[in-house]
Amino acid sequence: MSQDFLEQARTGDDDAFAALVQPLRRELHAHCYRMLGSAHDADDALQEALLRAWRGLTGFEGRSSLRSWLYTVATRVCLDAAESRSRRALPMDLGPASTRTVVDDAPSVETAWLGPYGDLGLTEGTAAPEARYEQREAVELAFVAMLQHLPGNQRAALVLFDVLGFSAGEIATMMDTSPSSVNSALARARAVVSARVPPVSQQRTLRQVGDAQLRETVVTFVRALESGDTDLLVSLLTEDVTWSMPPLPHWYAGLPAVTDFAVRVPLTGCGEWRHSEPISANGQPAVGGYLRQESAGTFQAWSIDVLTLRGPQVCAVTSFIGPEHFVALGLPLTLPPPA
Repeated sequence: MSQDFLEQARTGDDDAFAALVQPLRRELHAHCYRMLGSAHDADDALQEALLRAWRGLTGFEGRSSLRSWLYTVATRVCLDAAESRSRRALPMDLGPASTRTVVDDAPSVETAWLGPYGDLGLTEGTAAPEARYEQREAVELAFVAMLQHLPGNQRAALVLFDVLGFSAGEIATMMDTSPSSVNSALARARAVVSARVPPVSQQRTLRQVGDAQLRETVVTFVRALESGDTDLLVSLLTEDVTWSMPPLPHWYAGLPAVTDFAVRVPLTGCGEWRHSEPISANGQPAVGGYLRQESAGTFQAWSIDVLTLRGPQVCAVTSFIGPEHFVALGLPLTLPPPA
């Protein structure tokens, strides 16, 4: 059937082309996100890649699989995009943690910020038997943030080899280089992985914690924020917890600093909170936070809180501020007042 779609697409049948690429769209989008660190940029890159593939389909001779060819096109689009844009960052990439709470923190518009990613529809396990990383493991915040520190060729080699399971020879063809250059890029990239990515992935942690305990942790986090309960919030946090809020540049590290920030800002200084049901973003537990700053009216989309766990406790809160993240994750922009 895919061969029939291919032949029809080569004659200019755009419906056939859409049917041909549909089974691969989700994984190609995740690939673009890993490469670029932004769901919005991934949207643009995938659209451009599929447009290039559509225009160049007559040149696809079938020497490789359609999947490999589409990954070649998407990777080259992402490398072009990465060369022309600043790398995506989290606040901890820009400087040390703040020693005092900054209550009037202003967004840094000069920084290209890493964004959250909705992992709904990503397959379980690895993309291929040769892959080192699970599909959801490879969109975890620590992993994607690490990728942004790599030059484009190392980023592409690592993702294509360790996440997607392509061989060094296949990657060399995709990137128009030699297998030895691919292996060299892989070695350099893996050294950065060792330095920046925790040895225990969130996927492994979540399996150990279990669904019931995971939901209890998220529900307790929500209850603490909505009720302004400092003790309840602190009971969830590790001693070395961090809290960051891109696009705000300041971030906090350690239980005393995070507690002071939480008391002065989200627990007492923002307004009244409501939250979405627990969701998954970047393969991690998350919730959408909505604020009502007046006594009446709807709650407005404010931040996506992505939690990083160590056991059942929270060792990092990353609050992605901005309604655009809610749209990307399929959450409404407003919530009504509670009944």
